[in-house]
Amino acid sequence: MTATAAPPLRIGNASGFYGDRLAAVHEMLTEGPVDVLTGDYLAELTMAILGRDQLADPSRGYARTFLRQMRECLATVMERRVRVVTNAGGLNPRGLADRLTELADGLGFEPRIACVTGDDLLHRAEELHLGTPLTANAYLGAFGIARCLDAGADIVVTGRVTDASLTVGPAVSHFGWARDDLDALAGATVAGHVIECGTQATGGNYALPRELAGHDLDHPGFPIAEIAADGTSVITKQPGSGGAVTAGTVTAQLVYEIRGARYPGPDVTTRLDTVRLHQETRDRVRISGATGEDPPPDLKVGLTGISGFRNEVEFLVTGLDAEDKAALAERQMRAALAHRGPADLRFEFVPALDPHGDTQDDATARLRVVARDHDPAVIGRRFGAAAVELALSSYAGFHITAPPRDARPDGVTVTHALVPAAEVEHTVITPEGEREQVPHTVRTRELTEVPEPPLPAPPPDEPTRLAPLGLVLGARSGDKGADANVGVWAPSDEAWRWLAHPLTADTLRELLPETADLRVTRHLLPGLRAANFWIEGILAPGTARREGLDPQAKGLGEWLRARRLPVPESLLSETPLPEEGP
Repeated sequence: MTATAAPPLRIGNASGFYGDRLAAVHEMLTEGPVDVLTGDYLAELTMAILGRDQLADPSRGYARTFLRQMRECLATVMERRVRVVTNAGGLNPRGLADRLTELADGLGFEPRIACVTGDDLLHRAEELHLGTPLTANAYLGAFGIARCLDAGADIVVTGRVTDASLTVGPAVSHFGWARDDLDALAGATVAGHVIECGTQATGGNYALPRELAGHDLDHPGFPIAEIAADGTSVITKQPGSGGAVTAGTVTAQLVYEIRGARYPGPDVTTRLDTVRLHQETRDRVRISGATGEDPPPDLKVGLTGISGFRNEVEFLVTGLDAEDKAALAERQMRAALAHRGPADLRFEFVPALDPHGDTQDDATARLRVVARDHDPAVIGRRFGAAAVELALSSYAGFHITAPPRDARPDGVTVTHALVPAAEVEHTVITPEGEREQVPHTVRTRELTEVPEPPLPAPPPDEPTRLAPLGLVLGARSGDKGADANVGVWAPSDEAWRWLAHPLTADTLRELLPETADLRVTRHLLPGLRAANFWIEGILAPGTARREGLDPQAKGLGEWLRARRLPVPESLLSETPLPEEGP
């Protein structure tokens, strides 16, 4: 079948992260037809989790929940001839494929299983000047997946590939695209980017829920991309499933965890500033216009590492003279740990709601002690013993929340590096067990930023009111190593004409004081009525290690939406203002 004659390919995604809804695979397989089922399990932080799993047991390193899902659903997969493509292999795709084969044998099935490997560069970290990471994995592209499917695989298990490649690979195989079909590859990449995070494309985590009135948001269904031979697509979901697919929900996902108008990948650089959306009917959004350019010559490598160990204990301090009592406990802890103590020892005092309160909880303050060190022995039992031994020799009313635990890893760092694509052996293992090398793209193009397009005509002058941005704009934010992005979009042309003018990088730094000294870059995406802000270093030293309540910047966009600017009254006319606090 030629590329032009091939029918659209219906690709459903049933996982957006390791820990996503376990029943989603069954739901996607039974609620309606799909040709291919994908599962994305590998967030950046997940690689470190899998790396720690492998430290304890070298046979691990993959997403074990995928096996549970296949135990329940493999019969349906085989009966309905649905092909499955997943990156659940993580650090050990061959190991997961072997376990999957054992599972299938026990169930009486013989699926043809293939693997994509070659992404793991840990054994070459020194040679490639990558330091001493816990994990080091190159982001591979879609053509290895396509080769596996061309070889007749029913199930393809990969290691680290780009999230969108799980969608692009089946499309390459189905339509017979070549490496120079850049626009088609770009279109499929956009579709893959939309569905890769599961229900975030169907109303999950959506900033403007009033737009989705009348839709069941309690249990959103997972998304489907219907991809055509030219790379255009329709984003939808299974009939009767919950959630909503609108131009807004698709936009929210398109501006998630991107940097600028050029979205680089190992097979194509996609121009997001050319993308157009059209709401065809309820729960059907057409994506068109994506153009592709040659990919960059280097592959991104995700690096994770354990940033030391930590332990903590919390002293409860009740009633009068709480600060003096806490000071005594701090002096005693410092004295007990003075000899070969932790490299970092911090004390945080949280006052009681009311020292004279009607309940003991209200009258209780807290002294939190956090110890960090590269040696877990330093902050293990000795740290805990120092706290427990104060039980009869410290302040009046001494008690703690719970006995101290053993030291545990202090989160992880996530950083990135670039290596020439030629240094990475993109390898497939066919269902027959044969190993084949997948060549990288020959034609490449250095990645450069797209100049900011002309601004839309500003709206006419009119009265304004100081109001939260979130009353008229949506936002979504996320992490990329030590950096973060905030994508902001306008739900109407009028709001877009306003957004593009006052919400500059300088304005964002004023609205979010924590970014005041950081480099912030704005990228406009007029076709999506959106602006993306790239904030460098806000998560330093890296994902899940940053101090604070939001180490992955998931709430950064909502903080921005809660900040106030003078907003034209015409944009606020149909939006009730929130009540002011005391």
